[in-house]
Amino acid sequence: MRSFVRRGAAPLIAGLVLALAACSQGSATKSEEPTGGKTTVRYMNFSANGGHEKDLAAIKAAFESANPDITVQLETVPYDDYFTKLQTAVAGGTAGDAFELNYENFVTYTANGSLAELKNVDPAPYKQSLLDAFRADGKQYGLPESFSNVVLFYNKDLFKAAGVAPPTADWTWADEQAAAKKLTNKGKGVWGDYQPISFFEFYKTLAQAGGEFFAADKKTSTFNSDAGRKAAQFLVDKAGKTMPTEAQGAGTPDFDSKLFKDGKLAMWHTGIWLFAANADAKFDWDIVVEPGDAKKASAMFTNGAVVSAASKNQEAAQKWVTFLTSSDEMVKTRLDTSWELPPVADNSKVTPYLSAGKPANRQAVFDSLDATVLPPVIERQQEMQDAVTKELTAAAAGRKTVAAALADAQKAVDALLS
Repeated sequence: MRSFVRRGAAPLIAGLVLALAACSQGSATKSEEPTGGKTTVRYMNFSANGGHEKDLAAIKAAFESANPDITVQLETVPYDDYFTKLQTAVAGGTAGDAFELNYENFVTYTANGSLAELKNVDPAPYKQSLLDAFRADGKQYGLPESFSNVVLFYNKDLFKAAGVAPPTADWTWADEQAAAKKLTNKGKGVWGDYQPISFFEFYKTLAQAGGEFFAADKKTSTFNSDAGRKAAQFLVDKAGKTMPTEAQGAGTPDFDSKLFKDGKLAMWHTGIWLFAANADAKFDWDIVVEPGDAKKASAMFTNGAVVSAASKNQEAAQKWVTFLTSSDEMVKTRLDTSWELPPVADNSKVTPYLSAGKPANRQAVFDSLDATVLPPVIERQQEMQDAVTKELTAAAAGRKTVAAALADAQKAVDALLS
């Protein structure tokens, strides 16, 4: 699930650069005439790179079999090069008919008018929150292709040994905090909880507290609010009490992963992409939907397929992206090859995943999609993320109060918006 951007910035459009050479599969950024009376749909993507090229080709073959009048031309580009090459192609008028975007870049490309509105989309195959992620101004500009999200991992053995009831989907922050205190045993190096003190956790807990990151016009930030201070305090109060501090290693690469794998962490807010890494853990563990406060709100990461506004083959391109994101062939291919999760609403189609072993409660992955929050996005994305994380880290280390940290973070973010 490596093509999702997690705990870091998604690359956004930022100035023109030289186009890169086309990949050997053929170029979706070069115009080619249809042959044999067929319509050619050129599709550029990043998520098949590094091992799933043949899987995308299998979906393409199934589509072409069902649509003999359309040929799909694939171009797969490494993620690190993808958005630079795509930007150059769009600016130069050579972009493919359809291409792949992560959510952050979808927001940017929609805003600059690069995407075609998709007409008469059947919503039935898709999980609603995923479909909604690719809407803007009441119109559908993309279709969800795959997703990942964050859940609450927990060590069942530590809960049992401490005599604490395991978490449920109904848990609130208060339930989590109470359990974390009982499960923390500093003398034995056991911590009750771990949740990174960062931009990514803050925008999510802000939503859980009932707050909003931006005003409706997105010209000012609104997170320095009662809800924002409550969310920040919830994160900051864990440091040194129920989770390690920065001085004790928190925030360093793989620190939390090792702590959990060593059986020294009772609860862990992290992504489902770490299931495989913990499959051989020496203790029993499971997952639940993350606790909420005023409401539930789970972090969701999603890639989507879109159609270029400049395409002369929009109808055929929409047929392709619809098949790519909703067909049974797509679902089977993704599940058979562990190529990210399909965005389907029908759980019966993902039975192999639900019964694939640890964690037992994989249904929580899909239940988390019932109440989600997407990251706030601006042009200067990385700077915004760094500014918020810097201030929260200062509060966690005791260098600032939460109120001062949020006030300073809001000043920094608003300056990036101007």
